[in-house]
Amino acid sequence: MDPLDDHDLRSAFVNCSKGEARRISLPRGLAELPWSDLDFLGWRDPGAPDRGYLVAPRGDEVIGVTLRVPQGGPRSFVKTTICSLCLTGHPGSGVSLLAARRVGARGRDGDTVGAYMCADLACPLYVRGRKTSALVSRYRESLTVEERVDRMLANVDDFLGKVLAEG
Repeated sequence: MDPLDDHDLRSAFVNCSKGEARRISLPRGLAELPWSDLDFLGWRDPGAPDRGYLVAPRGDEVIGVTLRVPQGGPRSFVKTTICSLCLTGHPGSGVSLLAARRVGARGRDGDTVGAYMCADLACPLYVRGRKTSALVSRYRESLTVEERVDRMLANVDDFLGKVLAEG
């Protein structure tokens, strides 16, 4: 992913108002992030731990979505230790259910799309082995790093497609 500045990041968000996008706490040290290892940028808001953000290339554009840890409702959520985007295993609370409000009328009506993701949203770094999970050992796969990156990007694209679907 090409490096993004504050303006590029804020203008990428599609499931919040421009005012909300202006108030997003961007990651610290934006210019120093390992951009060559980031296929998408994800981060949690340290001031509001129930919020996260995911910004990814999709086609010829960059799409950003705000994420929230769902509150209330039934507490019978299926818990997992595997991220649905990068398929990295994490013990304990290393995976979080995060929900993105859909775009358009569906989102204004409260419709969301949820997925279990790495709690720190650092999937690209886990896939490349730049960051490790606290699991004793990583699941063995026959896929190359490039194939795992492609799988992760397909999963991110699928998630974003559901957020962007208005019909």
